[in-house]
Order: sequence, then C-alpha cells, then structure tokens
Amino acid sequence: MAEFGAHFLDLAILFAYGAMIVSFALSVYRLLKGPSPADRVVALDMLALLGIGFIGLFSISTGEYAFLDVAIALALVGFLATVAFARYVYRGALAERRESPATEAGDES
Repeated sequence: MAEFGAHFLDLAILFAYGAMIVSFALSVYRLLKGPSPADRVVALDMLALLGIGFIGLFSISTGEYAFLDVAIALALVGFLATVAFARYVYRGALAERRESPATEAGDES
C-alpha cells in the first residue's frame, strides 16, 4: 500500500508540474498581449502565484522544506504589489471623476 501512495504522489506531482507549465505559458501570453494595464498586472500576479506553486511542488518533490520560506516571502511581495496597484487604480479613478464635468439634472438628453 505504501508503494501505491508513493507512486500516486509522484504522478500527482508530475501532473501538477504540467498544469502549472500550461498556466505559466497562458499567463505570459496574457502579460504580453493584455489590452489594458490591469490585465497585465493580473497576469504578473498570476505569475507570482505560479512561482509560489512551483516552489511548493519542488519542496514536496525533493523533501527540502526550507524553500517554503522563500515561497512565503514571494507571497508577501506579490500581495504588496497587488495592493499597490489597486491603490494606483483607485487614485486614477478618483482623478478621472474629478476631471469629468458633473451632469446636472436638467442637462441630461
């Protein structure tokens, strides 16, 4: 039974690596093709998450769990980058709202 568990874990890790490689390729495509800066930032965030996943899979497959500290640090950096971008977008929306002329009740057509 232990052999089955070890073999199943090896197959699951290989499948996860394959799925992550496909996700990585699609994220890079969106990063390069993305029509808006928001799409590109979401792709970068996804790439950071995939990096964390790769580190986690590598850590499991090799039994070297010291790499999980690197994954935690990368997760923190990715979260802070996402928060910074959200703040940037929020400020841009506020500035755009201030610049647009206010519509009055009688001016609507």
